[in-house]
Amino acid sequence: MTSPFRIAIAGLGTVGGGVVKALAARQDELSQRAGRPLLLTAVSARDRKKSRGFDIPGWSDDPLALAKGDADCVVELIGGDEGVARQLVETALANGKHVVTANKALLAKHGKALALLAEEKGVTLKFEAAAAGGIPIVKVLREDLIAHGVDAVKGILNGTCNFILTEMERSGRGFDDVLAEAQAKGYAEADPTLDVGGGDTAHKLALLASLAFGTAPALDAVSVEGITHISADDIAFASEFGFRIKLLGTARRVGDAIDQKVQPVLVRASSALASVSGAANGVLVDAGEAGQFFFSGRGAGEAPTASAVIADIVEAASGAPSPVFGRPAAGLTALRPADGKAAISPWYLRFEVLDVPGVLAAIAGNLAEAGVSIESMIQRGRAPGEPVAIVMITHETAQAQVERALKAIGASDKVRARPCMIPMEA
Repeated sequence: MTSPFRIAIAGLGTVGGGVVKALAARQDELSQRAGRPLLLTAVSARDRKKSRGFDIPGWSDDPLALAKGDADCVVELIGGDEGVARQLVETALANGKHVVTANKALLAKHGKALALLAEEKGVTLKFEAAAAGGIPIVKVLREDLIAHGVDAVKGILNGTCNFILTEMERSGRGFDDVLAEAQAKGYAEADPTLDVGGGDTAHKLALLASLAFGTAPALDAVSVEGITHISADDIAFASEFGFRIKLLGTARRVGDAIDQKVQPVLVRASSALASVSGAANGVLVDAGEAGQFFFSGRGAGEAPTASAVIADIVEAASGAPSPVFGRPAAGLTALRPADGKAAISPWYLRFEVLDVPGVLAAIAGNLAEAGVSIESMIQRGRAPGEPVAIVMITHETAQAQVERALKAIGASDKVRARPCMIPMEA
């Protein structure tokens, strides 16, 4: 009889609890798919006394003990790029145990070193749940879209931000108000900085770029901008032009370099990414001659993320180890960053200015001096003495030129707030 595949889980939060419940509810079917019995033998979490609504086998107060016990596979759901999570994964791999993790921060920072260790020990390191929740984008990039290579991958990778932007558009409310609602509903953390600041998306993008382009994860090469400065006016103006604002993580080839950006983008309302609403995620892959492929689904939460973890466990139990990032780790090249300032696109520009003669002419002069030409413009009146919003859409222009113009415009005492610039889909 085939020996059981023994599983130890560190971390019994939302995802860990979902994994335990799914293993118990569908053990026979999952074991058949794995080709051997799947047996949960040990767990570890912070609070042993907490009521969780399911049986807990083999409790350990020390998560590192899981990496030294008799488990064949350690599932790391603690989180964080250092500390116990890193020690657990490194120790488990060093002891010849398969590892399944949802820890995008750890892999974005230490991915190549961990991949080298896994391959040296002949074990699996899998992380489908680390990017886009239940969407199987890691497997797609690692195994399925390899015939013609990938030219670009871009996506909505953070459900918190997408919920906020969707609700701002639906209700017309401001960022702070909708963020408070997202926190009340459990979509946003008490400290939402990692989500709304773009850091969470950057971690996931670094992993997707590695899979797509054969480079070592390069988190420090990702340009990151969040959504905290997006106003209800920006959402409304974008709609008037036929666009929606989405926080996108984008990695694309530029010659022999890679441009990685996390930033708000105006996407056409008719596009696939614009249709991704609420807390959902969506990923668009340009696979060269094979064409474009679009994937969408729930990007977080118990069921979709636990589903991705379970799929990795079954694959680890049933198959021979494969390269962590789709290529032998020793062959992962150092990512050469592209000059992001040279990126060309149309731009959405918004200025809050005093409604006095000559302001518009001065803005137009600064833009012209920087080589930025205007395609269309909207100006809204306000009550006497209040700032007025001027919104412009530019022709395709390099980012550096637009930034140069806005620096000059922002220095004027007639401009009452920092000018807003957001790239647009061409």
